[in-house]
Amino acid sequence: MDWEKTLNHYFHDLEKQDLFSGVVLITQGEVCLYRGAFGYASRSWEVKNSMDTRFDTPSITKLFTSVATLQMIDQEHFDLETPVIDFLGLKDTTISKEVNVYHLLTHSSGIGDDSEEEDGEIYEDLWKTKANYSVVKTADFLPQFIHKPANFPPGQGCRYCNCSYVLLGLMIEKVSGMSYRDYVRQNIFTKAQMLHSDFLWLDRVHADVAEGSDPIQDEADNVIGWKKNIYSYPPIGSPDSGAYVTANDLDAFLRAVAAGQLLSSELSAAFFSPQVHYREIDEWTMMYGYGMKFYIDGSGVVVCSQKEGINAGVSGLIRNYPELDINVVLLSNLEGGVWDPIWVIHDLIISMGSDR
Repeated sequence: MDWEKTLNHYFHDLEKQDLFSGVVLITQGEVCLYRGAFGYASRSWEVKNSMDTRFDTPSITKLFTSVATLQMIDQEHFDLETPVIDFLGLKDTTISKEVNVYHLLTHSSGIGDDSEEEDGEIYEDLWKTKANYSVVKTADFLPQFIHKPANFPPGQGCRYCNCSYVLLGLMIEKVSGMSYRDYVRQNIFTKAQMLHSDFLWLDRVHADVAEGSDPIQDEADNVIGWKKNIYSYPPIGSPDSGAYVTANDLDAFLRAVAAGQLLSSELSAAFFSPQVHYREIDEWTMMYGYGMKFYIDGSGVVVCSQKEGINAGVSGLIRNYPELDINVVLLSNLEGGVWDPIWVIHDLIISMGSDR
């Protein structure tokens, strides 16, 4: 299959329509099947994206929090059944004392989120009444959710929850004595050779960073301008969102976990294993693991697992096909950038597998 010809044509067509701006990386083991960069890292200055461009990951950051948490379990600082509220010593909260680490990792805690995205709430709207620069430390997020009612008792459902990973971040900080960001820099980015990844302040100047923006459209859907996303979330990343990475670094991260470079063999395998039923969508059974979401076919086979992220002006997705040892990384500085391309790539990969 001529991956380069097929995907270059597809992505250049999207680029011309302002439907994709970002980077694509597809690897199989140590072999690169495809890489490409499209659109502008800066629309203001018409600076092109490259494979060295760093993108905001949104919720893909949760994977770093997951692995950091599992490292703590490997080191026996706590375990999957550790009650979180007692461990953190949190007072005056509606969060059940029965919520444990497993519940937080697998989105089965039922705790109220700061933005209930599954009910259609928009995360960006949080900052219409609260200054985004007032939320910098992990503990700064607590007032946004610890008094909210639960959606269901712990372990009795599955509902995506950003703030469950905020609590995990606080546990990491308590055990390590470090800020969440410093812990991840030292114990994940450095160990996985993610040499270009970091948590970056939005109000500072950084090299090779894509600026997030989305189109402003008129009533006829014509693009009449572009809106930057600098007021859409806190000014630096947190345990649930916002690390800046390159596509190569994300691929390196996933392969480092698979190779047992960050976790014990037992927890490395668990990271790539489904844990909790989420929902049925089309022909798929969806399950959550320790950060990853799994697509399971009708015969019970895990076809792929992924972690996606979305926010105003940014979207990203990393997907793993275990039977083929293929990773797909899509990073975009458009909110709608990655969602159609991943399924075009999926069809190519599945056809490749059927030809084996």
